[in-house]
Amino acid sequence: MTDYTPTPEDKFSFGLWTVGWQGTDVFGPSSRPLLDPVEATYQLAELGAAAVTFHDDDLLPDEADRDATLERFEKALAETGLAVEMVTTNLFSHPVFKEGALTANNREVRRYALAKVLRNIDLAASLGAKTFVLWGGREGAEHGAAKDVQAALDRYAESLNLLCSYVKEQGYDIRFALEPKPNEPRGDILLPTIGHALALISELDEPSMVGLNPEVGHEEMAGLNFAQGISQALWHDKLFHIDLNGQHGPRFDQDLRFGAGNLRGAFWTVDAILGAGAGKAYDGYVHFDYKPPRAEAIDGVWDSARSCMRNYLILRERVQAFRADPDVAAALTAAEVETLRTPTLADGESLADLRGASYDVDGLAARSVGMEALDQLALEHLMGAR
Repeated sequence: MTDYTPTPEDKFSFGLWTVGWQGTDVFGPSSRPLLDPVEATYQLAELGAAAVTFHDDDLLPDEADRDATLERFEKALAETGLAVEMVTTNLFSHPVFKEGALTANNREVRRYALAKVLRNIDLAASLGAKTFVLWGGREGAEHGAAKDVQAALDRYAESLNLLCSYVKEQGYDIRFALEPKPNEPRGDILLPTIGHALALISELDEPSMVGLNPEVGHEEMAGLNFAQGISQALWHDKLFHIDLNGQHGPRFDQDLRFGAGNLRGAFWTVDAILGAGAGKAYDGYVHFDYKPPRAEAIDGVWDSARSCMRNYLILRERVQAFRADPDVAAALTAAEVETLRTPTLADGESLADLRGASYDVDGLAARSVGMEALDQLALEHLMGAR
């Protein structure tokens, strides 16, 4: 039996807020004690993670202890060999951001939010992080007239332009990644999907510095196909980071461990990460953004973290076996999947050649597409039957 033990080469990464979540929800207080983020760093290294990430407030909630905590954290990184591969900023928890942060109606709130991000960019650079994620959880509205959406997008773009300019001025090796989400905690969040975020990025002063950090649950809670979404992000060269977790369809953001919920979707997600056979592959850190269920005690926290990595490794093995299977290769040929890479208009042809050709429309309509046979092979690999 394969040993699904993670190694540093797997580039698994966890947010300190994931294992550190205390199980608080709108119906009840925390069900687990506060976990020291430095101790969590040691534990994640022991489980096989290669890196950690954090919001500023995850690691440094108390200004009075900031220097001492940073010293302990940097010592843990040195002793474990873990990297800080991504940093983000909490622009959603404090009541000051109740109506927005970078797109708040109140100008002073926007200025404070930018200052908070700038300070955290400096911290990210000092720790060697290459990616800075921006999730606009409070950038939205519940009422139609309460937010001038076009003006809000102006302010969003202004903030990103200012942040990119700052990174360039400081000479930091950092890129920004926007994290789309359709709703929760706001009724409707700006930049709700991968496509919305890509459209905003194209309007920025430095579009090459800004990409995406898509999350499984955020796309699937809107009924979207995550594997297709990240494939498009790869096509645009905009998949700067990725958040893996599990989700049971269009409901609240569940943040289940990766592989739980939509297992079939997880299979195709790993396939897309690996390049789906012949396409661009994602080569960054495999980041888990999930929440151990509120019912679990601390042992369940570490079991769930371990399971995220194990499930990814199992699915990667299944995907690789699927792509290496001669029967799958034959089924792909029968379904003409590979011919999609052939240009519709050949070199030297014109639109006149296309219009002047004869087509066996009835024969084309009656052709076999072979997709059920191909999909069955994928299911059998996923279920371990091949």
